[in-house]
Order: sequence, then C-alpha cells, then structure tokens
Amino acid sequence: MKKINYLMESNDEAIRLDLKTDISVIEKQAHWAGIKPGMRIADIGCGPGKITSALYKLASPGGSALGIDGSSTRLDYAIKHYGSEGVKFVNKNILEPLDGTGDFDFIWIRFVLEYYRDNATELLKNVNNILKPGGIIVLLDLDHNTLNHFGIPDRLNNTFFSMMEILEKNHNFDPYVGRKLFTYLVDLGYEDINVDVSANSLVFGQPPEVDSFNWRKKFELLIKLINYDFKEYEGGHDEFMSELETFLNNPRRFSYTPLICCRGQKPVE
Repeated sequence: MKKINYLMESNDEAIRLDLKTDISVIEKQAHWAGIKPGMRIADIGCGPGKITSALYKLASPGGSALGIDGSSTRLDYAIKHYGSEGVKFVNKNILEPLDGTGDFDFIWIRFVLEYYRDNATELLKNVNNILKPGGIIVLLDLDHNTLNHFGIPDRLNNTFFSMMEILEKNHNFDPYVGRKLFTYLVDLGYEDINVDVSANSLVFGQPPEVDSFNWRKKFELLIKLINYDFKEYEGGHDEFMSELETFLNNPRRFSYTPLICCRGQKPVE
C-alpha cells in the first residue's frame, strides 16, 4: 500500500480545518458546480467532515454523502461532530482503489491535490472509477499558495518562497496546482468543463483572529517538518516568528491567495 504523508498532520488539524471553513462559500461553489437533491456524494479527503455534512444538506431530500479520508483521528472527529443517517465516513487510502464505496453522482475534491504533486493524475484516475457516467467531479485548489503579499519585508517574503521550494522538492507539495486543474479534466476526457477563480484568502489591514491562527498553525507545523535553518535571520526561529507576527498584524498588510474551482462531467458511455 502506498504511504500517505499529509504535511499538516497534527493533533489540532481537524480543529484548524473546521474553524477556517466558511460553509456559505462551500454552498455557493457546490451550486455553481451543479449539485442537486437526490445525488450520492463523495467528499474525497473530507478531513473533519464539516463540508461533507454541508454537501449532504444540499443533496437533500433523497441524497447521501460519504466522506473519505486517510486519517482515523480526523474521521473520529467527523463522526462525532457531523455523522448522521445520511452522512457516513470511511477510512481509505485515496491512492488505492476505493473498493466497497459504490458509485457516485457528485465527487468533491477540495484542497487535496496540492499534497500530491507527483500523484495527482494517478489519484484522479482512481477517483474517476467511482464516478457514474454523466456524474460531476469538482476540483478546488489554491494557486500561489501563501505567496502573494504586499507590504511584506523582503527577507520574510524570501523565506516563504524558500520554504515552498523545499516542500515542492522534498515533500510532494504543489503550491501551483490550481492552474493545472482544467488540464487534468481535459486529459481525463471530461465534458462540459467550467472554471471559476476567486480569492480564497483576502486579507487587508487587521486580519480576523481565525486567519492569524491559521497562519501561525501552518508555520508551526511546516517548520518542524522541513527543519528550516532560517539563514535569513541572525536570531533564527524566534526572530522569524516575531517578524511573522508583526507582519500578520500590520494594518498596511495586503495578502491574497487565488482559489481555482474546476468542474467537469464524465462522458456517458
């Protein structure tokens, strides 16, 4: 079995993902993609289950939703907080055949492919096997992940890019996967493909606390993962974190990350 290495793995990851998810945005994206009552839905890489539950409500009455994830910790959280008669969760390695899950009318893959830089095509071919002919697949991911800022100190900006280069080379992470989603669906032979681009993260001035929490948590985990040397900072890690905190709370700060949503329909054989 192929090993799954999730970069953001931690005891608090389910909480981080739950807090940062805006269900009103999810609903808008799902309606745009074509979700309808009565559909059987698969949420691939479902994490804490908040989105799985939201998709189920949009597919009601008559629909159902299955959240699929490789983390038993996050699935325990999902079952406790979002499990119901119409919302189920299962532990599966999404790089392996998804035997036993059945077929689906609507498959949702959000913020997953960025963690599979070298395996994205393989993963999508695997998921394609559980989508019914005529079914809809929705890919949602970021582009220039965490790399677009104005008013950021040069050395802090350079550190961000250096960290991303390490993640690309050594940890199978793709900060530019968003721009690839359309081509992935073209190569799989999907029809009626459509694309929407919006800002996933847009911060100007003083950020909401959930944004600052998300950024701090991200960097705490990434620093441990890549064992970064902070060569740009004489004071090392502590000086970096101090400058990061100052930047996050700078009233002149402007930061954004594009979100690319791509939907397609599987041809009817």
